[in-house]
Amino acid sequence: MSAEAETTRPFDADLLKRAVEARDADTFLTQFSDDAELEMFDRRTPPSAPTVLHGREAIGATMRELFARDMTHEVLQCVVEGDHAAYTERCSYPDGGKVMSMAMLDLRNGRIVHQATVQAFDEEHATRAAVGDFTAPAESEEMELSRVDIVHVGGTDVLRLTLDPGWHWAEHVGPLAGTDLCMLDHCGYIVSGSLLCRMEDGAETAFGAGQIACIPPGHDAWVLGAEPVVIIDWKAGNQARDLGGQCTQG
Repeated sequence: MSAEAETTRPFDADLLKRAVEARDADTFLTQFSDDAELEMFDRRTPPSAPTVLHGREAIGATMRELFARDMTHEVLQCVVEGDHAAYTERCSYPDGGKVMSMAMLDLRNGRIVHQATVQAFDEEHATRAAVGDFTAPAESEEMELSRVDIVHVGGTDVLRLTLDPGWHWAEHVGPLAGTDLCMLDHCGYIVSGSLLCRMEDGAETAFGAGQIACIPPGHDAWVLGAEPVVIIDWKAGNQARDLGGQCTQG
């Protein structure tokens, strides 16, 4: 293909729509440049601390996780104007929960170089008593030196994070999340072990068994000592769901 043809390559809005609705991550990623950046904003990751994914590889990891989830995707409208495009998307979970999003795209040679997505999601409200049981979690995921178990209860996702000695967010989760720092907002009870958190400004806080740890977005964290850290986190789970299941650990 000549340089001129590459320069005038049109953005394929129909291909994007088909890929999203078919949950085809590989085809969806062909719409992004190698150096693309994806930003996501909602009430839990506000403009001051959005989720930011750098590069097609990091975007791909998130989109594959998102498209693997049991939910439907519908592109309602897509508009292309020169080097810019925008589309709205509606996602529906089997339990009836919905997520609405609007994405603004900057294009270069017909591919996405920057996407900013703003999303809103249903807030669930429990109407009766409910029991969650970590002996039979709804979802579980094992990663290097860590495990996360998820219980859906009372309209929310509660996490049990188990972090083994030597676990470090920047080393074991950061490359998968595609960000330098964890951009989830955590609030949980430390069942056992000790954890050190370092914020973006360098401030450090240590948490130990019996304490409540509330950690805002923009942090690194690692296990202190030889005892595994177990945390019951009732805040980060729904954020991970709303972001398409991004790494919930740390």
